[in-house]
Amino acid sequence: MDDASQTTPVAAVPAADVPTLLVKIFGKDRPGITAGLFDTLAAYGVDVVDIEQVVTRGRMVLCALVTVPAGRSTEGELRATVHSWAESIQMEAEILSGTGDNRPRGEGRSHVTVLGRPLTAESTAAIAARIAGVGGNIDRIFRLAKYPVTAVEFAVSGADPGDLRSALSLEAAARGVDVAVVSAGLQRRAQRLVVMDVDSTVIQDEVIELFAAHAGCEAEVAEVTAAAMRGELDFEQSLHARVALLAGLDVSVVDKVRSEVRLTPGARTLIRTLKRLGYQVGVVSGGFTQVTDDLKERLGLDFAAANTLEVVDGRLTGRVTGPIVDRAGKARLLRAFAEQAGVPLSQTVAVGDGANDLDMLNAAGLGVAFNAKPLVREAADTAVNVPFLDTVLYLLGITREEIEAADALDGVPTDDEPPA
Repeated sequence: MDDASQTTPVAAVPAADVPTLLVKIFGKDRPGITAGLFDTLAAYGVDVVDIEQVVTRGRMVLCALVTVPAGRSTEGELRATVHSWAESIQMEAEILSGTGDNRPRGEGRSHVTVLGRPLTAESTAAIAARIAGVGGNIDRIFRLAKYPVTAVEFAVSGADPGDLRSALSLEAAARGVDVAVVSAGLQRRAQRLVVMDVDSTVIQDEVIELFAAHAGCEAEVAEVTAAAMRGELDFEQSLHARVALLAGLDVSVVDKVRSEVRLTPGARTLIRTLKRLGYQVGVVSGGFTQVTDDLKERLGLDFAAANTLEVVDGRLTGRVTGPIVDRAGKARLLRAFAEQAGVPLSQTVAVGDGANDLDMLNAAGLGVAFNAKPLVREAADTAVNVPFLDTVLYLLGITREEIEAADALDGVPTDDEPPA
């Protein structure tokens, strides 16, 4: 049937001046309360305009916005009946008169995610004050997780997301909490591509240091790394200098290094959950394909790219082959992965910890600095400073309960990743 020939029912949205009643029920939660309230209201022929319900530590608050029944005496009877019903089930009721629907939400809608370990009343007050300070209104708050961190999400309207992000990043740093601001909209629910750095992000180690330990040149590698951090060497120079120290190592060391790699707590959970949601996941590294290829297979990743250690006659030559994956290379690979995945760059998420990740973090739709250096934290869209990689899921609006429920259905043990 042609769409134009179909009849669409008109929603019962009251005009701004039409009288409405806000009916609020609160008390100890138990099954049947919502059904009981609307059974009671049904006798008066009212239309439901809006419903909100929240339960916190066994205490319920249920709000129903309904049209006023015809006739003054009928409204009085409704009020009396609702109060009587609430009293009979040991609940309290409040009924407020008004007009129309809820006021429209302001322009500039954002999701503000706050992570704390712990989340204190002081930091919550400061974040809320900052939101108000840039003209934002908090429309709704709910908890995403209670462990390994407390994560809550504020639905905010009336403030420019960029202004909100700038104001909250300053407050987050001062209060020792992590805050992410993501623009609201359908794009938050769209398929995404998540690309992560490897060393000190997906894994806890620096791979070059694991190889250096087997070559007995840890101190020399550390010295070159320090020179690079001081700006005396660029990444490519430091990479060649460090890899040269590995010359002569038997290729069997690769298997030893792979066995020594320690995943960051939450890495498996993050990747497993993203894959369930249909996201594509990749890694880019200034390290080596000898490790990232193994991670790709073990974790079921869609993409992996890194530098490649040259091997001749069963030994490392001290050189790398192919294009160097450096700071610019990581951003280039992010774009290439996005094109292959069929995902617009605006729908990509990049996660990293070092200056080598900055171009990638800035190119992505959402750049997340994970336990990063101060320079990187300041440049990224948001920062996570707790040692659990799966907290990135909260920035995407995914709750801990949803993660655990999916794991339970698939028979994944809840203790597969004990906290660090």
